[in-house]
Amino acid sequence: MITTESLSVRFDKYTNIRYRDARFESGESYVLLGASGCGKSTFLNLLAGVLSPSTGSIEIDGKNMTRLSQKQKDAFRVSHIGFVFQDFRLIEDMSVEDNISILRLEGVDVSRMDAVLNELGILDKKRRKVKHLSGGEKQRVAIARALVKKPDIILADEPTGNLNYAIGLQVMRELIDAAKGKTLVCVTHDDRLSALFDHVIDMNSLILTEGGENDA
Repeated sequence: MITTESLSVRFDKYTNIRYRDARFESGESYVLLGASGCGKSTFLNLLAGVLSPSTGSIEIDGKNMTRLSQKQKDAFRVSHIGFVFQDFRLIEDMSVEDNISILRLEGVDVSRMDAVLNELGILDKKRRKVKHLSGGEKQRVAIARALVKKPDIILADEPTGNLNYAIGLQVMRELIDAAKGKTLVCVTHDDRLSALFDHVIDMNSLILTEGGENDA
């Protein structure tokens, strides 16, 4: 379970975002809906420990993540969180297999690679270079990379943002199916996908205030 309390992040004297308290239950899927620039990705990066909040706390399964050093946060993310990026974050000149195997450098066991690729329907692309894949196939590789380490939590930042709706819908369904039993938090601006999730959260209801020094 993930809980946030009194969470805020200040980027400069003109940009300060404060969030209402939130709770994400284990084994449930959540979609955060909102327009580009509304604070969705910032919130996801706070949950992942990539960004540190200016105030407030984030607890994951009772562990206060805001009390950890950045090195400890990074280690926790490697062990427990799978992050799916909108822009894939793949090395184009490397094969699918090598893009996933590189996780070994972080101490990740990638022995489930074939099983995950098969589940996502791209096992036959395992030795193909990423630059020769379609957009939908690249996103499936990005999802496979997040899932291969058997994370407790999956965070997905606009995972279908670079895909047309039909392919995006199919990829999102595959992501949700593959994430069964895990906590999935996904951000998107496409409300047509919201019916696939257990819970829908409007970012307008999650953000308490946004602005500059007068909001402090």
